[in-house]
Amino acid sequence: MELAKPERGVPLATQLVDQIRTLIHTGEWAVGQRIPGEIELAASLGISRNSVREALRSLVHAGLLDSRPGDGTYVVAHSEIEAALRRQVHIERAHEVFEVRSLLEQRGARLAAQHATEADIRAMRQSLAARDAADTDGAFVAHDVVFHQKMVRSGKNALLSRLYDDLDALAAHVGSIVSKAHGPHRFRDENADLIDKHHELLAAIESRKPELAEAIAEEIVMEAEHRYSSENRGVQ
Repeated sequence: MELAKPERGVPLATQLVDQIRTLIHTGEWAVGQRIPGEIELAASLGISRNSVREALRSLVHAGLLDSRPGDGTYVVAHSEIEAALRRQVHIERAHEVFEVRSLLEQRGARLAAQHATEADIRAMRQSLAARDAADTDGAFVAHDVVFHQKMVRSGKNALLSRLYDDLDALAAHVGSIVSKAHGPHRFRDENADLIDKHHELLAAIESRKPELAEAIAEEIVMEAEHRYSSENRGVQ
């Protein structure tokens, strides 16, 4: 999707806000990406820089963009929900991320066991295989996050998936901090039994056992929280 020239009858800044928000929500403008500057946007759309500036300022206020003087404007969250969570949650309150994630993930695992298709199960299995084969802790965490997202999405509840994706962005941030604190591969080596639990979770989903899948999902998140709390106090 490309930015379209504005239509008459609707404020230009409002139209641009809606278009940019859609690009961010769909991932076409990814978190961490620098977006085109005011001059480029104004020229490509045939509107004034003032309208562009107003639109960007609105999205910065919403928490989707971050304007960095001398550098540019960057996407920092893929939804307003994620932006609000980022403002509220800090590393020292990471237990709150784990608690809410546990609630969402338990329900997601139950729904996955009830509704996941064969294609969903194959996709989850591929994510676990990629995670287990990862040669860095950063890649390991990234593939692990994808597995959990695929699991929740396979439950076919769009709202739950959206909420989980927004929260999981914070959980991934916590996970990356934990892995950096441990050093190369130590993070994975010390969590071998927890890693195996993910394969048990997938087996429960594939066997269509909702209660078991829900219980394993809760166990995974609770154990992850316990290890984070006991091993990474003071990590910033």
